Amino acid sequence: MNILAWKDLKKEQKMFPLKDAEMGASTFFASALPHDVCGSNGLPLTPNSIKILGRFQILKTIFHPRLCQYVDITRGKHDINVLRMQLSNLLIIKAEKNEDIVLLNEDTSRLRERLVVAAEHCEKSLEDLLRDGKPVSCSRILCIAFEVLQGLQYMNKYGMVHRALSPHNILLDRKGHVKLAKFGLYHMTAHGVDVDFPIGYPSYLAPEVIAQGIVKPSDHTQCEKPLPSGPKSDVWSIGIILFELCVGRKLFQTLEIDQRLKQILTLGCVDDIVTVLAEEHGCLDVIKALPENVMSLLKKCLTFQPSKRPTPDELLCDSIFSEVSSFYEPFHKAASLFSSSLRCANLTLPEDISQLCKDEDCDYLAERSIEEVYHLWCLAGGDLEKELVNKEIIRSKPPICTLPNFLLEDGESFGQGRDRSSLLDDTTVTLSLYQLRNRLKDVGGEAFYPLLEDDQSNLPHSNSNNELSAAANLPLIIRERDTEYQLNRIILFDRLLKAYPYKKNQIWKEARVDIPPLLRGLTWAALLGVEGAIQARYDAVDKDTPIPTDRQIEVDIPRCHQYDELLSSPEGHAKFRRVLKAWVVSHPDLVYWQGLDSLCAPFLYLNFNSEALAYACMSAFIPKYLYNFFLKDNSHVIQEYLTVFSQMIAFHDPELSNHLNEIGFIPDLYAIPWFLTMFTHVFPLHKIFHLWDTLLLGNSSFPFCIGVAILQQLRDRLLANGFNECILLFSDLPEIDIERCVRESINLFCWTPKSATYRQYAQPPKQANESNGTRGSMSCFSAEYQDTPKSDLSRDPIKLDDLKAEVSPRISAEDLIDLCELTGPSHFKTPTKKAKSSKPKLLVVDIRNSEDFNRGHISGSINISFGLAFATEGQLVQCPATATLQSFKGRVVVIVGHVVKNTAAFAAHLVKNKYPRVCILDGGINKIKPTGLLTVPSPQI
Repeated sequence: MNILAWKDLKKEQKMFPLKDAEMGASTFFASALPHDVCGSNGLPLTPNSIKILGRFQILKTIFHPRLCQYVDITRGKHDINVLRMQLSNLLIIKAEKNEDIVLLNEDTSRLRERLVVAAEHCEKSLEDLLRDGKPVSCSRILCIAFEVLQGLQYMNKYGMVHRALSPHNILLDRKGHVKLAKFGLYHMTAHGVDVDFPIGYPSYLAPEVIAQGIVKPSDHTQCEKPLPSGPKSDVWSIGIILFELCVGRKLFQTLEIDQRLKQILTLGCVDDIVTVLAEEHGCLDVIKALPENVMSLLKKCLTFQPSKRPTPDELLCDSIFSEVSSFYEPFHKAASLFSSSLRCANLTLPEDISQLCKDEDCDYLAERSIEEVYHLWCLAGGDLEKELVNKEIIRSKPPICTLPNFLLEDGESFGQGRDRSSLLDDTTVTLSLYQLRNRLKDVGGEAFYPLLEDDQSNLPHSNSNNELSAAANLPLIIRERDTEYQLNRIILFDRLLKAYPYKKNQIWKEARVDIPPLLRGLTWAALLGVEGAIQARYDAVDKDTPIPTDRQIEVDIPRCHQYDELLSSPEGHAKFRRVLKAWVVSHPDLVYWQGLDSLCAPFLYLNFNSEALAYACMSAFIPKYLYNFFLKDNSHVIQEYLTVFSQMIAFHDPELSNHLNEIGFIPDLYAIPWFLTMFTHVFPLHKIFHLWDTLLLGNSSFPFCIGVAILQQLRDRLLANGFNECILLFSDLPEIDIERCVRESINLFCWTPKSATYRQYAQPPKQANESNGTRGSMSCFSAEYQDTPKSDLSRDPIKLDDLKAEVSPRISAEDLIDLCELTGPSHFKTPTKKAKSSKPKLLVVDIRNSEDFNRGHISGSINISFGLAFATEGQLVQCPATATLQSFKGRVVVIVGHVVKNTAAFAAHLVKNKYPRVCILDGGINKIKPTGLLTVPSPQI
């Protein structure tokens, strides 16, 4: 290939869609750990497969044109299920024979240690060039060398080396450009510590790597682990590969592995390694004919002493590549969503945008990122292990050959040794996209380029294709697994997020429909209003200096959502530690409380490779929903919160409230972990994701409604049980239907007057310059009552003891006027509202005596005098007014009077009589008098 053919590199995009590339899967085993050994903390040792899975995650963030992009890693599942079935059969057989056995779980653990990796893949490699048996042109060798070095240089910036370079791991895309495969194997296995096979290929190992591996520590001696290989070891491997390309044949092929390693070590005794290799392989004439720059490159790469061998970075700057380097533009990583850089700096658009999706032959799916395509591939039925089974990379064996070892009572052992030949298969299987493409064949090009238009309506609105409107009404769990639906949602959210913060309103509206799981982390950050250079702010926090909280964090992390493979990995623990410590250090007025780790878990899981974003989301979430919950003395905040929650239970479900109060099962006994961790302590992550998708759209009062919705799902069991049974019920919370919980929470929220959940210790009102200007046009669903302008009609703070004495919540005069849709004469204190012909949303019950009522009352209210309302047994005395009250049962009932104690007692009596949605007017009738909204009945003639 002529060197001019490489000029198209200047057209390469900075972010990598699938394009002509493919996806591949490969597998290997992590080494199994002993079962009877615990770590220093007394807990079982973390399986090596979990460690590898945690380290792998950073590889997904490494994007470079010369590197195959990593996509996913999974632990073995299918063969475990098969083995379990075989084990159960064995146990049945032995039980029938009345024989006692002790199973050894070596094979079981080995199957759990299987890892399957998905990554970008190309069918061709340098192996194909060597297979031709012809020397490669010098111009192309220089280009190949330069591109390999580019990939290695970028890896080195992340502190990684390849260590497994070989011709079949240097892939070639359809344009002939280099892509390094399996470059993360050495990193993810902790430099080979967590696997039972060596990383690297004998013919291409550097001398210093071989020298370290020759002396093996004995089983009884303590020996330090060899130092990890450095970037220079890869340079030696490049030298061997380039030498092979120059001569058109492989080196050392006639030798056994131990002889190859010895021969490489003996090269330290010669002055000119290149010439010696050429003589030994009968290709001296070919080597002598090489241009000076290629010969110089080989000699520099094949320098025996690592101290004298150049690094990839040094080689790239060498004059050897002076002619080649001019055809390559430096690679710049695209700006992230949350940074101070201009994300649209290199934005290009076609000349005629109307023709963007008109090309019938265009492969629109190939324009999407590899991560998106893989996600859709999985939704369309793709399974990594099944692909490997179909290609016989994962081989099934007769059951008798896969049974674990077992011991009889007399110590006699049966079974086989481990099949070590299955620990590493270097084959990569190409994943077929046929099923996915067939699934998406009817999706038009317009779906890949949705138009984003401003929509100022307050209703939830979706820009997704109209044909998907039916799918939008399906249960959320089905929508999240629907390939076509997720394709449309992912593309739409991707475009909206790229326009963040300017499309903040539309992100919020689309999130009311649902949030695609693939983009949940970024969407949550947008809903929380995270902006700016978050990485710089996170880096500025001191996370290294020891603080008193370190010990408690260390104790809590190993107990936090450890069923999840990612969060239970050592990498996950380290990230947990840093994010939590960053939050504690950056909030000196607050302290670490147990539960903060659970609160951190969803953000860390979704932003595992961006601690800065996890920290930023957590820092935005806590002030909104848990303001001052983490004060050193937070008792007043917690007690006020629980009291308001207790009032919400009475407001929405008086029968349940009466029962819980009678048995003394107060929220203090069960609800503190709910609210302190926003339910992350009681629900698994997958439920928290669906719950918080809606929580983040609501204001700080929405958690009250979630709490009531949970209680209502357990309502029958709570009503049927006493105190002890309820305690047991909540010690191991039964299964909760989260989708139903979310649906009912929204309904409860819509029935709750805005001021009913007012808290004196909630977040203080934002200043005009702090408030989010776009939020005002969204909905009262997310608006905070505290942020609304205060007037004489607003709720006044009261003492905590007084709040606890009241069963029903108070509402403000503003809410009353709003819900009654009252209008009055023009007055500076009178809110005017257009009257509607709809059915009244509430009933006002005036409990003053009839004389006061007739002097002036709220229009539409009824009069039930407090002293005459209830019989001695507590039942309502029957009269026309109480009949009206009975007819309004189920709608909001507002108690209005002169004396606060009387209104609170009247409301408490109604709750005792199982009247829902009862509340008290804060400030009584005196709050309404200045508005001019009181009416006087016409005199009776």
